[in-house]
Amino acid sequence: MVIRLTTYYHSKDIPPLPGRNIFHSTELFRVLEQTPGYSPVLLVAFCGDKAIGKLLCITRRNFRLIGFTNITYIYGTGEYFDSPIKEEDVFDELLSYFTNRFKDRSFLLEFRNIEMPLFGYKYFRKNNYFPIKWLRVRNSIHKRNWEKWMSASRKKQITRGLKNGAVVDIAKNENDIRDFFSSLKKYYSSKIHRYFPDIRFFLSLLNQQSNKELGKIFIIRHEKRIIGGSVCIYSNDTAYLLFSGGMRKSYPLFYPGVLAVWYAMTYAKEHNYKHFEFIDAGLPFHKYGYRDFILRFGGKQLSSRRWFRFRWNWLNQLFIRIYV
Repeated sequence: MVIRLTTYYHSKDIPPLPGRNIFHSTELFRVLEQTPGYSPVLLVAFCGDKAIGKLLCITRRNFRLIGFTNITYIYGTGEYFDSPIKEEDVFDELLSYFTNRFKDRSFLLEFRNIEMPLFGYKYFRKNNYFPIKWLRVRNSIHKRNWEKWMSASRKKQITRGLKNGAVVDIAKNENDIRDFFSSLKKYYSSKIHRYFPDIRFFLSLLNQQSNKELGKIFIIRHEKRIIGGSVCIYSNDTAYLLFSGGMRKSYPLFYPGVLAVWYAMTYAKEHNYKHFEFIDAGLPFHKYGYRDFILRFGGKQLSSRRWFRFRWNWLNQLFIRIYV
């Protein structure tokens, strides 16, 4: 059977498509489309008139690499639907087209948050990608006493922060978003390896119209000032933490960064999500401060991999020799 690929550059042109994976959805496409610095492209595989797979490709302009460069990345390996064609064969077509289209336009191509580490292995290798071991941290929050897995020190910090007057809430209007953005931008500006998008990403997330829950922005206040917050998006039975932080040096007794994560987890539990995942737990270094921080919330560390491909072939060959 013949697979036909269609490329969509604007959300208004995307027809109704099946699927529940937020990372390959039209809703997330719209949010990114309205955010400066992002250029989403949706690849859809058809068998006849039926959609059998889709892949949301996200190109972001990067100001921290050599000059002004683009990186293009994908969360997971796409979403697939009932078809007489095997998922891996559909992925092969999507991956080959994606690689040929973006390999000369982006400094780096990357596949993140791979659910099944071995899925598509031979197709990645065929297209000169190389794998690097990565870590994920996932909390099972569907259990009745899910909080018991948190460390004792983390529980004390949550209790103290609330007792000292910190207030947890959900952002409800544009003023909340602007104050939240100002607070977290200062936090992320010192993190060389962490990227914080333009404010229009968060405004679009707040205003996105959908028949399913797309995302939430949680804020931590002391008196009238926002001192921390977090952002989650939701897919199937899992809440994914995209961003979080707090003014811990200015407000150390309120633990705003801790409360921002805890409140996001509490909301997910109350709304019947089964899992809470931190979107980036980093490389498997023995010591990594952020991973130590998130593990104290009681999650389980999972081994995964990310696949990379550089624009320069000589650099790809060097990394292939090292990692493959």
